[in-house]
Amino acid sequence: MNSVPVLTVKPWRALFDEKFHVVVGNLPPTQEVTLHSLHQSEDTDYWEAFGHYVSDAQGRVTVAKDESFGGTYEGVDPMGLLASMRPIPGSRTGLRFRIKEVHTPMVVHISVYRGHVSQGFREQVALASFVTERWYMAPGVRRVDITEGGVTGTLFLPPGPGPFPGVLDMWGGGGGLVEYRAALLASHGFAAMALMYLFPDAQKAATIGFHYIENAFRLLQDHPLVASDKIALLGTSFGASVALSLAVSETVKPICCVCISGSHVLTLKANQSIAESFKVMKEHVHKSRMDENNCIIWRDTLLPIPEDSDLKVDVGRITCPLLLVVGQDDTNWAAVESADDMTQMMERAGNSHLLTTLSYPGAGHLIEPPYGPHCRASTLPHQMKLSFQLVAVVVLWGGLTKPHAVAQEDSWKKILDFLQEHLCHSVKPHVHSRL
Repeated sequence: MNSVPVLTVKPWRALFDEKFHVVVGNLPPTQEVTLHSLHQSEDTDYWEAFGHYVSDAQGRVTVAKDESFGGTYEGVDPMGLLASMRPIPGSRTGLRFRIKEVHTPMVVHISVYRGHVSQGFREQVALASFVTERWYMAPGVRRVDITEGGVTGTLFLPPGPGPFPGVLDMWGGGGGLVEYRAALLASHGFAAMALMYLFPDAQKAATIGFHYIENAFRLLQDHPLVASDKIALLGTSFGASVALSLAVSETVKPICCVCISGSHVLTLKANQSIAESFKVMKEHVHKSRMDENNCIIWRDTLLPIPEDSDLKVDVGRITCPLLLVVGQDDTNWAAVESADDMTQMMERAGNSHLLTTLSYPGAGHLIEPPYGPHCRASTLPHQMKLSFQLVAVVVLWGGLTKPHAVAQEDSWKKILDFLQEHLCHSVKPHVHSRL
């Protein structure tokens, strides 16, 4: 009687940024098998990843140490079943994986199939299957809607009495209210406010500017469960430009600042609207170009980096620790050149000791928390279309799956360490409990 293969995933229920361990046992020795993951997104699109393995002499496949010989990832990759996910064949074009409902888990079905399979998984009979849950909110994390003072956002509070160090979390040109990073930050002990500051309504968007972001900082600072003297700024893409602009202002005093895939060429001045901040890119939109797949490449709209310090954020005035995260294959933003110029500006100003730069070969623009699917290109967000008055196009963000996944995992750990170092030296950091 043949033994029945056994598939285990531990922990089966975990935070999104935790590793899991996938093992298949009770296989014949040297058996070719395919491990396959499948997730249906909130938009009902299906995402999958798969790796080709050969069982060892004991009839086992251990993903953390065994090599994948093909599939959506190759080599030893413990989290390849998540990080290399892509839309299944026949899906809509231009998809980007985003989580909207952070209070529910990402459910992933993991299955093992006989042989090295690359397509037609629905027509195959799995040898064994397992369902795992990936959460953005640890037990006890509280989600609070923020609508005070005209500010729209969501505050995530760790469990416990506080006060907690705070992080104002700002995403980029895609706009809307993006909560999943803030939820993860709260799971690691930070009171994190996800801020909505780019709105789809053009008339409303024209009224949003520096004072709106400043008010959001004050709201976070004044919350009774937040340590008012321990607030950080965290921004991605255009959110990084906003974070830099606030960090050099006279009115906002963050303890530290994290900028991911950003540039100092776009500025947000005290009496300026968000829409006006995009003026530089709009004036140079003719520099954008298309790749061989008709994906738009925007990075040249910020080049060359101006020499005049009045035309960029004067980072020489930054007085708090600054962490830059850069993907060297960022095809959407001139992040590499901007980081180089910021380094030179800070060296000339004598504050380069405050700067730490993480630069990753093969990583693209969308550097997010780890183990999320790499997105090389996706449809232009609605908010950006309003800003540039363009028809729907697909934007090339850049990056290759494996090095981009490495960048996400490494940078997230170092971002958390950076925040804890500068915000938590006198506030005991909360360590999330196992889900």
